[in-house]
Amino acid sequence: MEQHAVIALSVIGVVATLCQWFAWWVKLPAIVFLLLAGLVLGPLTGWLDPDALFGDLLFPVVSLCVAIILFEGSLTLRFDQIRDLQKVVRNLLTFGVLIIWAIIAVSTHYLLHFTWELSLLFGALMVVTGPTVIVPMLRTVRPNTKISNILRWEGIAIDPIGAILAVLVFEFILSGQGEGAISLGHTLFIFGKTIAVGTAIGVATGYLLGLILRKHLLPEYLHNVATLTLVFAVFALSNHISEESGLLTVTVMGIWLANMKDVEVEDILDFKESLSILLISGLFILLAARLEFAQFEAIGIAGVGIFLIIQFVARPVKVFFCTLGSDLTWQEKTLVSWIGPRGIVAAAVSALFAIRLQDIGIPQADLLVPLAFTIIIGTVFLQGATAKFLANRLGVAEPDDRGFLIIGANLVARAVAKALNDNGYRTRLADTSWTNVTAARMEGFDTYYGNAVSEHADRHLDLIGLGQVLTLTPQKELNALAGLRYRSEFGSNHVFSLSTDKDDKEQSSRTNINHKAKVLFGDDVTYAKLASLISKGASPKKTNLSESFSYQDYQEKYGKRAIPLFAFNSKGKLHFFTNEEDLIPDADWTIISLIQDEDEG
Repeated sequence: MEQHAVIALSVIGVVATLCQWFAWWVKLPAIVFLLLAGLVLGPLTGWLDPDALFGDLLFPVVSLCVAIILFEGSLTLRFDQIRDLQKVVRNLLTFGVLIIWAIIAVSTHYLLHFTWELSLLFGALMVVTGPTVIVPMLRTVRPNTKISNILRWEGIAIDPIGAILAVLVFEFILSGQGEGAISLGHTLFIFGKTIAVGTAIGVATGYLLGLILRKHLLPEYLHNVATLTLVFAVFALSNHISEESGLLTVTVMGIWLANMKDVEVEDILDFKESLSILLISGLFILLAARLEFAQFEAIGIAGVGIFLIIQFVARPVKVFFCTLGSDLTWQEKTLVSWIGPRGIVAAAVSALFAIRLQDIGIPQADLLVPLAFTIIIGTVFLQGATAKFLANRLGVAEPDDRGFLIIGANLVARAVAKALNDNGYRTRLADTSWTNVTAARMEGFDTYYGNAVSEHADRHLDLIGLGQVLTLTPQKELNALAGLRYRSEFGSNHVFSLSTDKDDKEQSSRTNINHKAKVLFGDDVTYAKLASLISKGASPKKTNLSESFSYQDYQEKYGKRAIPLFAFNSKGKLHFFTNEEDLIPDADWTIISLIQDEDEG
């Protein structure tokens, strides 16, 4: 038995990793493959039985995993960012939540004949649209910036909001359970006690941990471990004082910590990239393996009906009311209404509450999990399969691979970006220099202030609509690191770098940084040379080639005064001049070069 447990846990870890890898490879939400893996390992083959594997530890394990998920989600909720969001996003996170909660609760009550308490709980569980599902979908769909920002921020902020709502409804249900009749006053007292305990302990521990981090009283290598153990400790303490208040505690703790001044939480968020991914993946496999097809039969056609109401009624009604008076087009509203997949938070929290409610004998509590998975399966598969087609039909999708991430916002980067923008290509400039970023913003460029190869960039640098990378900084190490970082994202054929000095080729072999980027504009064209020319008045100019004015004629006319940057063939395809190919534009091509004035030549 012990050997089987070791094998089972190892298989879960390996399968979870393979699902995450395959999801990254095909650009689909990992939850799809984790769900299929759980169904295969569990009800289809009977090889994995989570209840037998964990026994009495199943409820504590699920509880702690949910605590980690909610704490990590709450760490991303910063009030200053919410205040700066568009009005439509704020509406989605406030009365929009109430709208969809009410519609789902009423539908569940009348279609499945759940009690009002259980219906309200399920409605609260289904208001969340997690970023772990939405972000991979957005990268595949490639909607315009306005849509992607609305959906991404809604997904980030609604996780803790929905979780708090579900916890409060759950606590209200528990407060009414007891021996004999219980007065309304006593019920409200227990309910209020749960809120007070969860809020007080969450605020106190968040503030205490924030002070420790602010005053550097804890070494950096202990930040993740100490935070994780503290989450477990306050979760257990809160539940001990007031039953089931732990989830509210860790959520409030994360929100408080994320909004404290002068407290860096980036390192704490890093554990999400390792521990949380493993726990979330393993947890979803376990939850899917616990499903029984008989439970789906008990739900019957009513479960499909609730899914259809959520997809075609609740979500569109919510978006319609929340976007009244906004500048969104009807096409943009339609796509926002269509995309709202449910993910791991909905699955995990519903499983947690179902286990607890079953233990105290709440009727139909065992149907919460299969019903939640019905909604998850329906939204993920339907939206994942159709969202890209719908976005293209509505004309709100970014053209494939037309956007450029430019590392650097300096003089050279801005000149190249302007040339691309003038020819219909979108650019986003990333730089750590506030002076460069400010200058770029003043010229109307889309920018990211920060290190493009940092963990912060992994979480906050929006790559939607971007398909290629140009590294245009004077720092060859940064260019090389950026090339390595984004080669896996866009492919080595879509990473281009600028030489920083004429000895780059020799020095690159000494530094052992080989990012396989194509060298822009040739080995002899360095950053210093381009910067010098631009400072003297050189600027990108467009020239149309023809049968009577060939590329050879172009070279004879401009000579060394022109540095070819890129060209468009007769079909409009862009080609960069690089060191790897001797590009010779034909007639009917358009060439863009950096050209000096004749008196400077």
